Amino acid sequence: MGIVNVTPDSFSDGGQLGSVQAAVDHGLALVEQGAAILDIGGESTRPGAEPVEEAEEIDRVVPVILGLRDRWAGPISIDTMKPAVARAAVAAGATMWNDVTALTYSPEAPAVAADLGCEVVLMHMRGAPRTMQADPIYGDVVAEVCGWLVGRAQAAMAAGVARERIWLDPGIGFGKTLEHNLALTHAVDRLAARGFPVLYGASRKRMIAAIDPSATDPGDRLGGSLALALEAARRGARIVRVHDVRETVQALAVQAALARG
Repeated sequence: MGIVNVTPDSFSDGGQLGSVQAAVDHGLALVEQGAAILDIGGESTRPGAEPVEEAEEIDRVVPVILGLRDRWAGPISIDTMKPAVARAAVAAGATMWNDVTALTYSPEAPAVAADLGCEVVLMHMRGAPRTMQADPIYGDVVAEVCGWLVGRAQAAMAAGVARERIWLDPGIGFGKTLEHNLALTHAVDRLAARGFPVLYGASRKRMIAAIDPSATDPGDRLGGSLALALEAARRGARIVRVHDVRETVQALAVQAALARG
């Protein structure tokens, strides 16, 4: 899954795609590099991020989705917590709703997901982006995250979302310390064993700088991003969400060749 952020304040690439055409061109370039899915986001969810008004978020993402759909028939994901934005995105051609709140942002979210009939990614986040990194504490992070995600999947199905359309995401970096993130990466297979495919996203995240303090710039975290993506894939993640598509595709291809050999 290639990341296309049309935000001025995302932690890694905020403001780099300053026009609809630039975002569309970037998405198509990621497809050429091997992305199977494009994830379009119009609101930053980095630690400390301020919320974006619904109408502004729609104005950011819908033209990009329309532009991509005119030139590409593959899967497009909308990265949003707002049901109205998801509706607008699916009407424009998105086929997946990637929700960092796991359909808890509003009471109507599960019913909207069922009505849209698209695939849905349910991600775990402790708190909200503005406050999520304020001393996150868990008793057993793996058990708590897995249990909560399965509960959200059950709530989605109760609202009418088809089981085969549900993905689970442990939410690396969303209300977790480095130790929590490492434990959840080790436990991707345990999450996958709950019966739902897993999406994993740790590309360029701060946990890499916590291990390598020299990587203060998110652009200097490619090595760590690849290591995490490979480990998640080895443990059963079906999608890895990344900024650096070409390098990740190559790394996964080599990993697969080694496994065959």
